Amino acid sequence: MALEIRGCGTALVTPFSRDGTIDVDALRRLVQFQLREGIDFLVPCGTTGETPTLEKEEYLGVIRVVVEEVGGKIPIIAGVGGNNTQHICELAKEVSLLGVQGILSVAPYYNKPTQEGLFQHFKAIAESTNLPVILYNVPSRTSSNIEPATVARLSKISNIVGIKEASGSIIQQMEVIHAVEPGFAVLSGDDAFTFPLMSLGGVGVISVVSNEIPGEMTTLVRLLLEEKYREARKLNAKLLPLMQANFIETNPIPVKAALAMMGMIEEVYRLPLVPMKPENRARLEKELISQGLLQAKGA
Repeated sequence: MALEIRGCGTALVTPFSRDGTIDVDALRRLVQFQLREGIDFLVPCGTTGETPTLEKEEYLGVIRVVVEEVGGKIPIIAGVGGNNTQHICELAKEVSLLGVQGILSVAPYYNKPTQEGLFQHFKAIAESTNLPVILYNVPSRTSSNIEPATVARLSKISNIVGIKEASGSIIQQMEVIHAVEPGFAVLSGDDAFTFPLMSLGGVGVISVVSNEIPGEMTTLVRLLLEEKYREARKLNAKLLPLMQANFIETNPIPVKAALAMMGMIEEVYRLPLVPMKPENRARLEKELISQGLLQAKGA
């Protein structure tokens, strides 16, 4: 596969207008902000993009807008995941015609497949497209863990090129790094695990907090790729409280609240997601002020 995924990619939120429709203008602004700040690649329509709530034409429309706005400057990895294998295979074929450079596919949720079921699911997706495929393991959200031995098997399939690893276990992440085929990209799926995972051999992150701070997260990842650990440790310590604040409620509630406070989008969610609790919003706002992303009221 020609695609080499390294660095910092943003799991883009999907902005909505007050009437609940896709806010295309805000989406274009978000993409341009990411490009100006030097992000390495973008991931539209992942789960951070509230994809389960998007109608098919909305979903395809978001990807088209991002492709148009990026204009070939950086890779685009489209989220193509779910728990209906046949449907995902059909969607992968459609997405492959939109000008993206790869797909990110989350482990099936609710079904709780066996390891063999996970293998066959991702194998079928890979066989349905010529695009490079990145696995996404996030057992806290899916109730199915892609175990290291299964990742190793999948890494032998030519167009399965990497994994977004969000198991929350450093031991599992180390096992994955040691088990996979050479050149298989192991990316952090959790902002707070970026430093430890990359120090062990990971090659980047698919980030939520980079919606807000793409430049600083990209700098952190580049320092880690260059093994400049002292500088990276200092920047990581600065950013860690904001990373944590972005997960005080279910993602993407805090990141959309933060972007709304920053004046970049309207704070609109689709049910079953709802706005933040006031006490959590206050904590997030305080951290945004601390990071210089907002001015204190009256300042």
